[in-house]
Amino acid sequence: MTQNIHLKQRNEILAKRVVENLQKRFFDAYYAETKEEALAKAIELIPSSDTVSWGGSVSIEQIGLLDYILNNNFKVINRDLAKSQEEKLNLLRQAMLCDTYLMGTNAISEDGQLVNIDCVGNRTAALMFGPKSIIIIAGMNKIAPTVEDAIKRVRNYAAPVNIQRVSSNKERQTPCFSTGTCFDCKSADSICSHIVITRLCNPQKRIKIILTNETLGF
Repeated sequence: MTQNIHLKQRNEILAKRVVENLQKRFFDAYYAETKEEALAKAIELIPSSDTVSWGGSVSIEQIGLLDYILNNNFKVINRDLAKSQEEKLNLLRQAMLCDTYLMGTNAISEDGQLVNIDCVGNRTAALMFGPKSIIIIAGMNKIAPTVEDAIKRVRNYAAPVNIQRVSSNKERQTPCFSTGTCFDCKSADSICSHIVITRLCNPQKRIKIILTNETLGF
C-alpha cells in the first residue's frame, strides 16, 4: 500500500509537468487523478449534438467512455457493427469526418509529444486530420522520458501486446507474436504500418488529452 501511495505521488508530480509541456505544444491537456474524473472531463468535452466515432482503444473502454457514448443517444459511426470487411473500411472512412473522435495513444514523451503506431492507419489519420475534435485518454503508464524512449516502448511493448489482443486465436506471422519483442519485420501480418510523431497540435487545441493517474491500456 505504501509503495502504491508513493507511486501515485510521483505520477501526479510528473503528470502535471507533462500536461504543461503538452499545453506549450498547443494541445488542450488536462490532468485527472482517477478514471472517474477522466470520464467526467471527457463527457464535458463532447457536445450532445456531436457525431462520435473512435479508434481501437482499451483506455476509452476502461474508463467507461465507450459505454457512455453507446448508451446516451449519441449519433455514432461504429465500425464494430460492420458485417463485412468492405463495410468496415467504409465506416472507417466515414469516421474521418465525425465531430468527435475518441482514442488512446501508444506513448507520450515527457516533453509533450505523442507517438503512435497503426496498422491500417485510420487512427493515426484521424489524429492528424479530419474529425473536428480528438479526445485522447492516457494513463501514466504511457509516459516515456524521450521521443526515442516512446518509440521503443511502442515497438517493444505496446505493439507485441496489441498483436496478441487483435489476433483472436489466429497465429500471426510476425516475430513479435512469437517472441514478444520487435524485430523491425516486414511481415504482411505486421500491425506496424505507420509510425506517427505528433509534436504540435494544429489547429490549436483540436487534440484534447486527458492524462490520468491510472494504468490504462498497453
